[in-house]
Amino acid sequence: MRFCAAILHKNTSNSFELTAANPAKSVTFMNRIQLLEQTKPSRRSVAAKRKRPFSPANRNSGFEHSFFVPLHYEANYAYPLLVWLHGPCDNHRQIRQVMPHVSQRNYVGVSVDSPTQTRDLMTDPQPWRQSVSSITESLRRVDEVVSAASNRFNVNPNRVFLAGFDCGGTMALRLGMAAPHRFAGVASIGGAFPDSHHPMSNLLQVRRLPLMIAHGRDSEIYPIARICEELRLFHVAGMSLNLRQYPCGHELTTQMLIDLDAWMMEIVTKVPCRTE
Repeated sequence: MRFCAAILHKNTSNSFELTAANPAKSVTFMNRIQLLEQTKPSRRSVAAKRKRPFSPANRNSGFEHSFFVPLHYEANYAYPLLVWLHGPCDNHRQIRQVMPHVSQRNYVGVSVDSPTQTRDLMTDPQPWRQSVSSITESLRRVDEVVSAASNRFNVNPNRVFLAGFDCGGTMALRLGMAAPHRFAGVASIGGAFPDSHHPMSNLLQVRRLPLMIAHGRDSEIYPIARICEELRLFHVAGMSLNLRQYPCGHELTTQMLIDLDAWMMEIVTKVPCRTE
């Protein structure tokens, strides 16, 4: 990482922040996120599931999506909304593993299947494809679930965040670049910046859009060389980026999700938040 760190130190402005996670800190890995569901539940957890804050999948719109309701939901408070785009070989239900590690109180959450998702199956290794038709349909789906969440819950329309893992993160960046005025911030965990179909076409607006990228230091799918190329691009474009690197491979970890919460709360409250 010396090369990338040197680029940041020498060339970047205050728009960039590089954070390396503490290798000594214990991190719970979620690269096989479904394994969390295989743990034998206690009586207490079984009772909690009866009241768990996830709404059933919704098919009325022609595609499936799920809502997350914050703990002790207060109807008089306008919540930030987190839209989650799932990773490969997964679907809208991934939000059930993600949101409890982000925050159980701070956000209304919603997730949506990719345009190529087969109902009730998690077999697509490359959802959120970067074709014109897929990008257009993905933006339509995100718009619809934002509207659905806003109709169902008290959501602050100026505090809508978009985030995803792997190809879901890449699509989140893509949609944020296409419609930056619709989002308070966009985050990608392990998903590279899109490099086709002119993602910088709204550059003047994009410069005001907060971006976060969480990167596994040892990832072979999203290698350091790719990060270095993207940093040069972000610097030349004058974009606002919070880059965080973690001592892991191509994985979704609880610490990444904790840091995602802190980053979003900084934007919401305009108060710096540090995670240990």
